[in-house]
Amino acid sequence: MNLENIHIGSLIQYKVEELNISIERITVFLDCDEKWVGEIYRQKEIDTDVLLMWCKLLRFDFFRIFTGHLILYSPPSKVGKMLKKKESALIFRKNIYTEEVKKFIIEKVRTEQMTLNDVVSRYKIPKTTLSKWLKKV
Repeated sequence: MNLENIHIGSLIQYKVEELNISIERITVFLDCDEKWVGEIYRQKEIDTDVLLMWCKLLRFDFFRIFTGHLILYSPPSKVGKMLKKKESALIFRKNIYTEEVKKFIIEKVRTEQMTLNDVVSRYKIPKTTLSKWLKKV
């Protein structure tokens, strides 16, 4: 899966094929016709309401794919820096990394495309977290 350039229609089509969902079930659940489903498969972007319906039908959270993209490719937020300055602000960030993000990072390290220090500096993932991921593999 390419987290840098997301084509949501093809990801939906892949999941439909993986789960072997019939076109009849899709058209009844989404109250649409086969032509519309084919158009969705070709679209790079779709409306969030439509994506939510696909998530429910396929029982898969496609929004997490976009969250993974944000974690990997967004510039650091100024709001986060401001919160760090406040001593009373508590930030709980357990399990913010999706499995897709973990697999992406681990693959970069295993194929030696990036070093541990590269990952830590580029994606701001704590070294201890990264070490735990690698030990599990």
